[in-house]
Amino acid sequence: MKILLVEDDAALVRALRRGLSAHGHELLSAENGEDGVAMAWEEAVDFVLLDISLPGLDGQEVLRRIRALQPELPVLMLTARDDLLNKVTALNAGADDYLTKPFEFEELLARIRALTRRTEQPESVLVKAGDLRIDLLSRRAWRGDKSIELSSREFALLEHFMRHRGQVLSRGQLLSAIWDYSFDTGSNVVSVYVTHLRRKIDRPGEPSLINTVRGGRLQVRTTRRLLITLRTVAGVVVSV
Repeated sequence: MKILLVEDDAALVRALRRGLSAHGHELLSAENGEDGVAMAWEEAVDFVLLDISLPGLDGQEVLRRIRALQPELPVLMLTARDDLLNKVTALNAGADDYLTKPFEFEELLARIRALTRRTEQPESVLVKAGDLRIDLLSRRAWRGDKSIELSSREFALLEHFMRHRGQVLSRGQLLSAIWDYSFDTGSNVVSVYVTHLRRKIDRPGEPSLINTVRGGRLQVRTTRRLLITLRTVAGVVVSV
């Protein structure tokens, strides 16, 4: 993981950098609250270790600003203040955990692992294209508020389209990605499944979200026209 340590104790920074690096983590550090907030936002960090007593912005204010920018980023407070009020204040401000100095390095690692496991288990993972969306965990699909029943193969095909929306995909690419290489490239299975999907995700009287592009020179010209249209309706292009 890429871990941000916001701490003005240089000796502690050096010690944690050695220890965390030995366990395969990359440690970034900031000596004050302003730099800590900026790095948490700009450096795409996975975890924050945050001291409460900092020059400039204190740890509580840094925590509030990080939470406003990145609500799901795990933050573990490190502080020499072990009184109940500071613990409660930090947890109420959005800290995920609280560790009092001095601490054992193994305990720090265990708390980091525990918080990481918690944040690595989202309830849903959504992929969206306009008002069409799919949940990769529950394997469900919707068009607006309407649920769409899909077979496992239909779902896989729709997921592939949505991950490559606006692109022209050949029959061979789809056979390779969704089925396997043993399929004859002359098979009409792609056309059959595209037809099934259209019936389920399209709305009567509206342009189809899946568009077929045919022919050599016409393909380039048609593709450009379709891509402009599809940006409006958030659809996908498939060449069969």
